[in-house]
Amino acid sequence: MTSQPPSPPPQPEQPAEAVPTCYRHPDRETWVRCQRCERPICPDCMRDAAVGFQCPECVAEGNKGIRQAKSTFGGNVVRTPIVTYVILALNVLVIGSQFVLGDRLLSELVMYAPAVAGGDQYYRLITAAFSHQDLVHILFNGWAIFVIGPYLERAFGHWRYLALYLLSALGGSVLGFWLDPVNTVTLGASGAVFGMFGAVFVVGRKLNLDVRGIAVIIALNLAITFVLPIISGIGISWTGHVGGLITGTLLCLALVHAPKTNRALWQGLAIAGALAVLVALVLVRVPAIVSFVG
Repeated sequence: MTSQPPSPPPQPEQPAEAVPTCYRHPDRETWVRCQRCERPICPDCMRDAAVGFQCPECVAEGNKGIRQAKSTFGGNVVRTPIVTYVILALNVLVIGSQFVLGDRLLSELVMYAPAVAGGDQYYRLITAAFSHQDLVHILFNGWAIFVIGPYLERAFGHWRYLALYLLSALGGSVLGFWLDPVNTVTLGASGAVFGMFGAVFVVGRKLNLDVRGIAVIIALNLAITFVLPIISGIGISWTGHVGGLITGTLLCLALVHAPKTNRALWQGLAIAGALAVLVALVLVRVPAIVSFVG
């Protein structure tokens, strides 16, 4: 007769291991954990790391210690020159409106000293730079903006470039406000374009580049500005061109030579200072315009 060994006592049932869920999406099961904090993360929360994956919070925390790339003279790195494209689009929009509304809108945008001095149409000092007489006019200015704008926008970043463009346009209008015959009507982006010409020259000198090409362009355009009206009778606002050139060149000098320590602050002060000077020049001139008109 054989004896059977006693049967082992029944073991208690083991609870199943709980499946972890994403700490950001509790309804999603996952076995992947962040390499830094070890919290469970689902595929939507996974961020590639040197080893494995990290959660969004750990990636953001790690990026705080990384120095952000800057453009040559400050500002964020520009991949797409959005400001240049917006400026071009506004110019096209305005001249396109002329085909729909005639000259009604254009008459409200051009630079006209009595309207500015009246006190409620100071906007003309800027909107005149987005107005053009005809397609030939806008093609010349638009091409210059399209070629030069992205170069300057990448050098200074979006906002500094925008300030340079608008203040150059304003500088052209302000010189015209002082020196043009009172009843003169002016329009066009040429003042801003000349300011961009001056800025390219300054940037080139600062970076030790060959600036002879842009110097020739500036000289030729200045010659056309003064000679063409004499030989053809075509009206060209020399004040707009010269005012834009002076303003853009001086402002760009301040931007590129701003101390690297607190450069953004110094550049902001330069932009604010240029705006303050131009505004002051307008306000000082207003009484003379009003007395002439009255």
